[in-house]
Amino acid sequence: MRIIHTADWHLGHSLNGWGREDEHRVFFRRLADVIEAERADILLVAGDIFDSSNPSGEVQRLLYEALADFRRRRPNLVTVISGGNHDPAQRLEAPMPVLRALGVHVVATVQRREGRIDVARHLVPVNGPDGTPALYILAIPFLRASDLGGHGAFEDGVSGAARRFYAEITEQAAEIAGDLPIIATSHLHCAGGLESEGAERRILIGGAHALPPAVFPERLAYVALGHLHGQQTLKGGRVRYSGACFPLSASEIRHDHGVTLIEIDKGEAVHRHVSIPRPAEVLRIPASGTAALADLPAALDAAAPDEEMPMGLRPIVYLELAPTDAASILMTDAARLVAERGLRLGGARVHRASAPDAPEAPPVASLSETDPETLFAAAFEATNGIAPEPRHLDAFRDILAGE
Repeated sequence: MRIIHTADWHLGHSLNGWGREDEHRVFFRRLADVIEAERADILLVAGDIFDSSNPSGEVQRLLYEALADFRRRRPNLVTVISGGNHDPAQRLEAPMPVLRALGVHVVATVQRREGRIDVARHLVPVNGPDGTPALYILAIPFLRASDLGGHGAFEDGVSGAARRFYAEITEQAAEIAGDLPIIATSHLHCAGGLESEGAERRILIGGAHALPPAVFPERLAYVALGHLHGQQTLKGGRVRYSGACFPLSASEIRHDHGVTLIEIDKGEAVHRHVSIPRPAEVLRIPASGTAALADLPAALDAAAPDEEMPMGLRPIVYLELAPTDAASILMTDAARLVAERGLRLGGARVHRASAPDAPEAPPVASLSETDPETLFAAAFEATNGIAPEPRHLDAFRDILAGE
C-alpha cells in the first residue's frame, strides 16, 4: 500500500490582500502528478483544508475539482480528509454522501453513542488486491475540549484527557482491525515540533498548547499530523507532519514543501518526503540583513517576472528595510517600487537599531521647560530610530502653524 500524507492546504488564504487561488490550482495539478507517478492507493489530508470557517463558493469548488481530478488520475484512490482547527466542521462533512462516490471520506467531528466514541465514523477500511481489508485509516479531526469531556476531562491535565481519548479510539479500532495496520490522522501541536511564526494559530485545549507524542498509542503504525507547517518527524518517525502546501508566511520561505509518501511493508510504515515545487516564488529581500531603500530597485528588478505571467503566480516579496527614513515614508516608497515591477508585496518591516542600555531616565520636563518641536524630535527618533531631518522638521512646523 502506498499512501500520500498532506495537510494544511488553507484554501482561501490571502497574504497582504493577495489571494492564493492560482497557486492552489498549480499545487493541486502537481499533487495529482505525484499521486499518479507514485501509484498512490490512499491520500490522507490531515486538517486545515480551508483557511476560514466561511470559505467562498469558488474556494469550495476548487477543492471538489481537485478531488475529482485525483480520482480520474487514480480510479481506485481512497481519500481520507480529517478536519483541522481552521475548518468549518459541519460544512466540511455536509457533502459526504456525494463524496463517497469519489472514494472520499470526511471526518471533522467526534460523535458518541451511549457514551462511547462512534468509531465506525472514524475507521476507513482500505482493501488490497484480493478485495479484503489490507489496512485501516483511523481519521481523527482536531479535538476540542468538549470532545474530551467524557474522559474525566482534565482531572490530570489536558495531556491525560487526550491520552485517554486516543487510547479509547485506538482500542476500539484495533478490535475491528485485528492484526492489520492502523494509520491515524490528527491535527494538533505536538511538543517538540517547530512552529512557523505568523502562520499557525495557536490552539488551546483546556489551556494547554502542545501535547506530547506519547499520547498516540504504539498500536498505531503511523500518525499523519497537520497544523505545523514545516515537514518534520517525531517519535522516531512514527509521528510526522507533512507540512503545508507552500509558504503561508515569511517564516516558511526556507521550508522544503511537499508531501510525505508512506509505504506499508509487512505491517511497518516507512516514509519519505516528496518535494513539490512552489507555484510562485516567495522571496526575502535582502536574503539576510536589511536593505536601504536606494538598494531596492536593483534587487526587485532581478525578481521581476515576465509580463505575461498571471498576477496570481507572480513572486511574493518580503522586504527587510534599514531605518534610513521615517517608517511610514519607507513603507510607502517600498510598496510603490514593488508594484511598479509587477510583484506582490507580502510584507515589509523597518528594522530599528537596538538602542544601548540607557542610564536611568531624567525627570520629565514640564511644558514650561521644553517646546513642541523638541518633543516632536524626541518622539520621531524613538519611533523611527533616526533623528528627524530638516524636511521632517519643516513639515512639523507647517502643521504647527496650521498651514
